[in-house]
Amino acid sequence: MITITLPDGAKKEFEAGVTALDIAKSISEGLARKVITAKVNGEVWDATRPIYNDAELFLLTWNDTDGKKTFWHSSAHLMAEAVEAAFPGVKFWVGPALDSGGFYYDMDLGDRKLSEDDLTALEKKMNELAKANNTYVRREVPKAEAIAHFTEKGDEYKLDLLSNLNDGEITFYTQGNFTDLCRGPHIPGTGIIKAIKLTNIAGAYWKGDEKNKMLTRVYGITFPSQKELDEHLAMLEEAKKRDHRKLGKELGIYTMDDDVGQGLIMWMPNGTVIIEQLEKLAKETEDAAGYKRVVTPHIAKESMYLTSGHLPYYADSMYPPMELEGEKYYLKSMNCPHHYKIFDAEPKSYRDMPYRIAEYGTCYRYEQSGELFGLMRVRCLHMNDAHIYCTKEQFAQEFKAVNDMYLKYFKIFGIEKYVMRLSLHDPEKLGQKYVNEPELWKETEDLVRSVLIETGAPFVEVKGEGAFYGPKIDVQIWSAIGREFTLATNQVDFAQPRSFKLSFTNQNNEPEIPLIIHRAPLGTHERFIGFLLEHYAGKFPVWLAPVQVKVLPISDKYLPYAKEVEKKLKRAGIRVEVDDRNEKIGKKIRDTELYKVPYMLVVGEKEMTESQVSVRRQGKGDAGVKGVDEFMQEILREIEEKADTVSN
Repeated sequence: MITITLPDGAKKEFEAGVTALDIAKSISEGLARKVITAKVNGEVWDATRPIYNDAELFLLTWNDTDGKKTFWHSSAHLMAEAVEAAFPGVKFWVGPALDSGGFYYDMDLGDRKLSEDDLTALEKKMNELAKANNTYVRREVPKAEAIAHFTEKGDEYKLDLLSNLNDGEITFYTQGNFTDLCRGPHIPGTGIIKAIKLTNIAGAYWKGDEKNKMLTRVYGITFPSQKELDEHLAMLEEAKKRDHRKLGKELGIYTMDDDVGQGLIMWMPNGTVIIEQLEKLAKETEDAAGYKRVVTPHIAKESMYLTSGHLPYYADSMYPPMELEGEKYYLKSMNCPHHYKIFDAEPKSYRDMPYRIAEYGTCYRYEQSGELFGLMRVRCLHMNDAHIYCTKEQFAQEFKAVNDMYLKYFKIFGIEKYVMRLSLHDPEKLGQKYVNEPELWKETEDLVRSVLIETGAPFVEVKGEGAFYGPKIDVQIWSAIGREFTLATNQVDFAQPRSFKLSFTNQNNEPEIPLIIHRAPLGTHERFIGFLLEHYAGKFPVWLAPVQVKVLPISDKYLPYAKEVEKKLKRAGIRVEVDDRNEKIGKKIRDTELYKVPYMLVVGEKEMTESQVSVRRQGKGDAGVKGVDEFMQEILREIEEKADTVSN
């Protein structure tokens, strides 16, 4: 007998060789129908794989991230089976599940090209195969047998994968008539897959190397119900309308140019207004929280980045150095080292702690060309960055204050769904990917975890994704249509203070090393504005809108009065423009709606005579006739309250 420990701590005994699916059935048939895969001692396994030793078991369903990934990876194998049936002789490379949802499979079809009609036919075949409810069967295979199998098929792609594997590491998975080299895990059977959509055909170089052959990549997505697929496809259509690249161009937010360089954003006047408003919000918030503002250079000598560890760990993401007067200078990839130098510039005592400094610093990172994506992945970043130097005793309160700042911003921007992703180190990679200080890693990770638990913040833990100098929290947020974004990173640093020999004098008149909290609640302008464009569908709340009011004269006769209204609103600090084009009022209204300006003020004979304006609200239509002063006070109050009036 073996002992299985369930998530609630309950222990049950079973015969050796029991599967997670058997255990689920022993609890309830309803639970068993929902189980997709399982975690056995922290490792994701097939729900049908025998367990021979005592283990901790966590049953995974569609509602779990690992459950979804297993579902989609199994769907990739189902697609491969359909492709092989339609195109005998096809060779497959890899077919992973995607973090963003769905899957792809890279394949060599020889001289054949896939069309949209082929995708439709493949979907039909996949549905047929899914209904057969074939089981996914795992088999451990000796390396010699695996090599013989794929040599017979003439499959150089799988043979290449096998060259990096040893006996005991090789498994085949079979469902129906399809067998593939795969480490798994997989779902119990194809019948769980109820709704299928193949979404796209693309090209992909083998191993991502442009010197290699171009393979065909087919993307798809599947769900356990047709309803969920329909909702997903509707969300994709809405996402197309909210694409920040499309809206960024239409609304004059930003531009890029090959003569400037890939991934280097130029902010248009409308985008610059948004940046200035975000900076104003951040500065007001940080001033109230006791931060001091600093400004640092865009470059630094090589020696500083060697001390910080950025060169050893992040050299591939930094621009190459400039050599001047026998010295190497690098473009700033992080604000942190400059801020350490500011902390160290003057002696500090316990009376100065916590010491908080903030900067909207410009950083440069050499992202790979294939990874650049609109505002989301760029090479020049403007960061809402700050560093808090504190004692261990102050850490919990300071970390909580940072979390509270996030919550304030979430409320302002109407962000309702979020989670803190606590990224930890991997003990097996100390000295390689992480600073080799095992005791300090444990201490700081425990500190962060305890604060998250104490504050009730929703969080998940992820092993092996910490910063090289300490644990970090990635703040994951969801837009109004349910798309996930990484807003910002909040990091705890125990290594850099030692590297830079930072200290303060404690109450015993002895030097003490501070802890550092790195935080950037609004992330970068680039990523955050990209998120906001999608979140608001370009319909920014009034306080953030580039143009808050458009005055629309019915004809040129009323243009002087429109200019008077504009002048009065401008004096009050309202961003306002007059549409002085020789166009009919209907077109002016339609165009202003397209530019997503929150308020339109239509003026004609009656309005001019009575010093009034006819107010229209973006997306809502007529809001009545008001005096200019009355309207001005209402919009100023809305701006001051930062009311999120966007209609989603």
